[in-house]
Amino acid sequence: MFSHELLIMDADTRQLQQLLELSNCTPDIVLLKHSTTSTNDDVRALAQQGMHTALVCSEIQTQGRGQHQRQWLSPQGNIYLSTLINTETAIDGRLALEVALNLLHMPILKDFNLQIKWPNDLYSHQGKWGGILVEPLSARQAIIGVGINIITPPDLQNLDQAVTSLSELGLHNRSRIELIHDIYVAIQQAGAWFNHGCYNLAERFNHVAMFKGQSVSFEHQQGVAEGIFLGIQNDGGIVLDTAQGQTVYYQGRLRPLSSIQ
Repeated sequence: MFSHELLIMDADTRQLQQLLELSNCTPDIVLLKHSTTSTNDDVRALAQQGMHTALVCSEIQTQGRGQHQRQWLSPQGNIYLSTLINTETAIDGRLALEVALNLLHMPILKDFNLQIKWPNDLYSHQGKWGGILVEPLSARQAIIGVGINIITPPDLQNLDQAVTSLSELGLHNRSRIELIHDIYVAIQQAGAWFNHGCYNLAERFNHVAMFKGQSVSFEHQQGVAEGIFLGIQNDGGIVLDTAQGQTVYYQGRLRPLSSIQ
């Protein structure tokens, strides 16, 4: 499926591999593509071929997806990246939180006021600039897909949330290849945090949690809950202060009440 691409190593691929080698963070295979259906699907195919680590990045995705199989708009100019992560303990919802935290704490973003919308959306006060999709392949291996807006998508009609981009937020001094390197390294660091028990996860996450302290709506399998978003617990569960008291949820969709008509 990928054999013809393995024979071609262009300048971008060489530069990326050199950067990864300098970071002691080189995957078994690196693929930079112009277009693909889904980078997560590409990595899934590589895992089925026996690859233990992989990095696939595409300029365009024709069938990109986000959480709950929602369509992820993937116009050219942004980063759509997927990789394999192998853990020492069974994967759970904390892994996505660690990936989000490590992306937020990339050195190039340290001067930006950025947040995370539980569990996997990357935000600023101007809107969403990225997202994460974790798709487990086994108890201890998962595909991590990341979409980052380098430029703001041109067609913002029919979106239910504000959207922004790193360039709009003021990031102009990092090349696309350097950003791909930074993201891959951050994901590997997230795996290390996960393997070490996600130390102090609640405090680290709640410091950058979007909508913390605000009135929110939380859509879950049993219905919709409303209350004040208090933050998360160390096990990754979201805590709401509702009319029935404090309630913890592990799956669902968080939205501010002010955004709901």
